[in-house]
Amino acid sequence: MTYRYLHYDVFTDRPLEGNQLAVFPEPAGLTTELMQAITREMNFSECTFVFPPEAAGTNVRMRIFTPGEELPMAGHPTIGSTFALAHAGAIDNGQQSFVFGLNVGPTPVSLEWKDGALDFVWMTQGNPRYDGAIGDRARFAAALGLGERDLGAAAAEAVSCGNPFLIAPLASREAVDRVEINRAEYTKACAAAGLKELPLFIFSLDNSGDAQVYSRMLGPGLGVAEDPATGSAAGPLGCYLYKHQLIPRERLSHVVSRQGVKMLRPSRLHISIEGRGDEVTRVRVGGRSVLMGEGTLKL
Repeated sequence: MTYRYLHYDVFTDRPLEGNQLAVFPEPAGLTTELMQAITREMNFSECTFVFPPEAAGTNVRMRIFTPGEELPMAGHPTIGSTFALAHAGAIDNGQQSFVFGLNVGPTPVSLEWKDGALDFVWMTQGNPRYDGAIGDRARFAAALGLGERDLGAAAAEAVSCGNPFLIAPLASREAVDRVEINRAEYTKACAAAGLKELPLFIFSLDNSGDAQVYSRMLGPGLGVAEDPATGSAAGPLGCYLYKHQLIPRERLSHVVSRQGVKMLRPSRLHISIEGRGDEVTRVRVGGRSVLMGEGTLKL
């Protein structure tokens, strides 16, 4: 059997940047075990497998895998797969909305077109859930290879808009780049706060250019040592910024996070947070994608 895939760089408009993704638009016959094995073989942060719809109100059923596990949802796979389906003709030119059936349920995207081609995609994520914060700052800093003064004023906190992340503000971009997780100590620091080992999303405020945030995501528990662009963490990041008012809430209608710079795969993740008072009412993450190639996998 041969299976066609499309290779995209996501959260960028330049080739050889952003986060790599393999999209399998016709995966009929693949078992869960084979999809997991294919994702290990491709060795990207994620692969997606797009099936016919299974639920009313959805356009397709999509499953998302990292090299280590299947995910309930993810950002760069959803954004990139939208571009892939538009390229393949499964999304009509000019169509403005599309709904993925993910493991978390129906997940809508909105599409923006320019000169007859798909230009930008917004993904709507779930409203945030806050699951606890790290109290022992010194222990947490040591687990990251940092000193306590390298941490931001607000505590690291578990936030989920579909996938949970530990969102941790740091004092400077230099501190973000210096982080090296001691995984055993990091797991202990999470456990002491009543948390399981979560993917770590670290950031500093950075107003260079038109980006407001400089960030990295380290997820050894997912089989991803570092991810160049993490859309499912960008929603929680925006919610964390909103909750702790690290950026004025009225400005969070559109901010940009730069991720992947240290990996030499710079990415730009657009975030839009809406709210009433202290309550977040809408979370969106958006970006662009570049088609890098197409191929077939023989099994």
